[in-house]
Amino acid sequence: MEITIDDETDEEIAQAIATAVSEHLGTPVELTDRSGGALAAAGEDWDEEAAVVTEREETIRGEVEAIMSGGPERGHDKIEDLGKLFVRDRLDMIFDRIEYEDGTFARHSEDDDLPGDGLLTGIGTIDGRKVAFTANDYTVKAGSLGQMGVEKVIRIQERAMDLNVPMLRLVDSTGARLNAEEREPGDTHMDRYRGGKMFYNQCIMSGQVPQIGVLYGPDVAGSAYTPVFCDYLIMVEDISGMAIASPRIVRAMTGEDVSGMQELGGPHLHARHSGSADVVVPDEETAAERVRDVLGLIPQNYSERPPTVPAAPPRRNPKGLDQVIPDEPNKAYDVHDVIDRLVDRDSWLELKPEFRPELVTGLGRIDGRTVGVVANQPNHVSGAIFPDSAGKGAGFVWTCDAYNIPLVYLCDTPGFMIGSQVEKEGVLRKGRKFIYATSNAQVPKFCVITRKAYGAGIYAMAGPSFAPDATLALPSAEVSVMGPDAAVNALFADQIEDMDESAKDAFIQSAKQEFDKYIDIRAQASTMQVDELLPAGDLRTQLERRLDTYCGNKTREERPRHHGTVFF
Repeated sequence: MEITIDDETDEEIAQAIATAVSEHLGTPVELTDRSGGALAAAGEDWDEEAAVVTEREETIRGEVEAIMSGGPERGHDKIEDLGKLFVRDRLDMIFDRIEYEDGTFARHSEDDDLPGDGLLTGIGTIDGRKVAFTANDYTVKAGSLGQMGVEKVIRIQERAMDLNVPMLRLVDSTGARLNAEEREPGDTHMDRYRGGKMFYNQCIMSGQVPQIGVLYGPDVAGSAYTPVFCDYLIMVEDISGMAIASPRIVRAMTGEDVSGMQELGGPHLHARHSGSADVVVPDEETAAERVRDVLGLIPQNYSERPPTVPAAPPRRNPKGLDQVIPDEPNKAYDVHDVIDRLVDRDSWLELKPEFRPELVTGLGRIDGRTVGVVANQPNHVSGAIFPDSAGKGAGFVWTCDAYNIPLVYLCDTPGFMIGSQVEKEGVLRKGRKFIYATSNAQVPKFCVITRKAYGAGIYAMAGPSFAPDATLALPSAEVSVMGPDAAVNALFADQIEDMDESAKDAFIQSAKQEFDKYIDIRAQASTMQVDELLPAGDLRTQLERRLDTYCGNKTREERPRHHGTVFF
């Protein structure tokens, strides 16, 4: 509807008239002057049309704008000096859109220096998927957690569980705020609905919705558990770190002198030694990319399957796989050369690459479908399984099973490491965790014996007894209780002990040739010890077709128990 009004009507009054008439008639209205010039419009797109804004609304909008600008100027100067981004710039890099936030006015009436109580929470969208988030604002008291910040965390955790959406934790906090005004006499962090509840919720969420953590700063004391409770943890070089106590407290309480957070709990310590960091990135931009990479490979929750994307060819020709694997069982090669011939190009994301590299774990896609890859690395200690690599494998398998990610095992291992040192480190106790996780995983799982499968190594790597949906063997495969050298020494130690060197060498060589007859993969395939013996160049195609058959069709079974007793 077009209405002509007096030319002298000012813009604000014209808009008020247009809005009132449109609302009354329920139809779009356009106001024009007597010469036909447009003065105001209403009813088509309220967001695009000027509104009548009261002074009260202007006031609260101004307050929101001030809160969203973060802490005082000195706080912004500090993050600039540290080379960090403002928290809202981080969110903009990761999310396509922030749908809404909660708790903007937390602590507003108490202290103007605590906007949002130093923590942002809400729901955002990434590639069309809803994701809950928490994000510390380092410009406000160095991102420390106050009472209302804790309340905001607990509420968004509950909403993530209600919605069954992933939880993203952008952690940049010095820990709990210790100021006296933060608590009344007698208050503690362990009240039913205080700090401890955050960690309780993380435990309850585990396996229901994926939790992704990004660590941007030094995180100490109890709050350092926030990132390590996440399923996937990304740490940013130079600026991030986590430890039970700061270097100063460590020095005061124990006398140990550490140079700083990087030495005590920096990214490379947690990537190489503790195994707590899944990915270390050089900067915040790369951290944002990795968050999106991880989300693109995992589902929204335990009841959904990971998203599929159009298939892409592998980075290297899958038909060249056989030439990668040496004939000699003890000759080293890089298992990444195998993975590059199996997974879709640009889809591979290795997790914990610096921690116990004799076992490679990571997510990728085969024919557009997400898979978890567990691979022995012959290039490092011959691919033997050590106590910590067993723990690494167990945790990875368990997480994949929680989130419906099919598993592909690439087996080439002499088995679990032997010796007094690994016994002290608990190779049996930790090794059982890997076997346990593999045994209980009910996602589609495929064991590929690429070369050596000796001893209990094949148990951890989903051998025939451990309910794989297929055991596939390449012509280079060798399946045995132990390798030829160990077997000959076990069987003939007494006989060869007194032989001279030339006689001993000849005897051992003859015995090994005889032993080889019993580990011939063709003979084993003839008795169905493996499901299929296939040319290496066909492996990618075989996995594509088997994944297509099992993904979405394999059902999980209920078992009569509360849970197993092997815990990791």
